[in-house]
Amino acid sequence: MTKIRFFECDGLLIGYEISGHSTSSAQDINGKIVCSAVSSAAYMAANTLSEIVGAELEAEVSDGYMCIKLKSLVEQSQITLKGFYLHASELAKNYRNYVKVYSEV
Repeated sequence: MTKIRFFECDGLLIGYEISGHSTSSAQDINGKIVCSAVSSAAYMAANTLSEIVGAELEAEVSDGYMCIKLKSLVEQSQITLKGFYLHASELAKNYRNYVKVYSEV
């Protein structure tokens, strides 16, 4: 199961943490596809925040783990983070056995 936790402060999204894999076995094709979808969207969000929006980030990435947190609040970062939240939430609705999304205030 892939768990995606979004961090909030004063009603604004300030980052996300992704842990785990969506696959249950090496033969789990659906899990691999879902895991790839989550990973691709997470990297797109992180790259957009840092390279397009110009936000300073704290980032930690390893196998089955990614944590991205804004170092400072850039107004435009909300569009990217809300977009990733929406995308992740829809994946979780459609693939309940593979992805779980939650927020931490």
